[in-house]
Amino acid sequence: MPQNARPTLTIENQGFVRQPVDILSLIGHTPLLRLGRLGREVPGVEIYAKAEWENPGGSVKDRPALNIVLEAECSGSLTRGKTLIDSTSGNTGIAYAMIGAARGFRVTLCMPANVSVERKRIVSAYGAEIIYTDPLEGSDGAIRRVRELVRAHPERYFYANQYDNPANWRAHYETTGPEIFEQTGGRVTHFVAGLGTSGTFMGTSRRLKELNAAIRCISFQPDSAFHGLEGLKYMPAAIKPGIYDPALADDNLEISTEEAYAMTRRLAREEGLLVGVSAGAAMVAALRVAREIGRGVVVTVFSDSGDKYLSERFWDEK
Repeated sequence: MPQNARPTLTIENQGFVRQPVDILSLIGHTPLLRLGRLGREVPGVEIYAKAEWENPGGSVKDRPALNIVLEAECSGSLTRGKTLIDSTSGNTGIAYAMIGAARGFRVTLCMPANVSVERKRIVSAYGAEIIYTDPLEGSDGAIRRVRELVRAHPERYFYANQYDNPANWRAHYETTGPEIFEQTGGRVTHFVAGLGTSGTFMGTSRRLKELNAAIRCISFQPDSAFHGLEGLKYMPAAIKPGIYDPALADDNLEISTEEAYAMTRRLAREEGLLVGVSAGAAMVAALRVAREIGRGVVVTVFSDSGDKYLSERFWDEK
């Protein structure tokens, strides 16, 4: 080497040698984060959250979307000539669009017109078609529109049907539940998750209760039909997902939009975690459970990061 030549910096000589991987192989195995500052509000309880924005599509929805696609391909329901179609409030649509781009099939999504502009642009960036529905009808309006299209053109579409497809909850039964149990060394005492499609709560809770029947599983939802918590459903007034079983929850909490927004800001400013509003709601629910039990290990799910919500006005509130 010439006297003044700089050494070449390579991945190999830094000890980071890795085999090439497929983008979809990065789904799952997300970190479990300890909530250090907010968790101190209840000293006897350890509070953890799964960092689901670490999935390549940026949310927990990568897990069920991939499982739905793989099972459909295996059964022959999704072939190269068909377009995957589904209703979504954003994250599952992003996951479908990413997977469709990676595996080479078309994707059409029905979503309420009032979802964040960031979600719309991400879906479009992956090349998926978007059909916007009445924002006042929420996710239920998107569901109705998809069903109309599938009835009119059954030969054209594979209806992924995330709300009724058992492949949704099975994804969490096979991955999220075992990960939480392993990452806590089996010490988890309470699991807390929100209800949208209900797949995360259903699948994870079933697996955790099989691993330890003493684990308490608590669901949460918005406190009214008119709310600002994208991805979550107020079950009493919604089209109930076919995969939802209310009997599985040991308790169900209701969270207001205002307290979820406030907690989302606190997570950014006090924990350094820029997360979505459903994660803020999850933290509110986890702290509520922690205060009630006084001692234990509470695990929840932070479904996505906050970068898809930066255009929302709640960030500017004091």
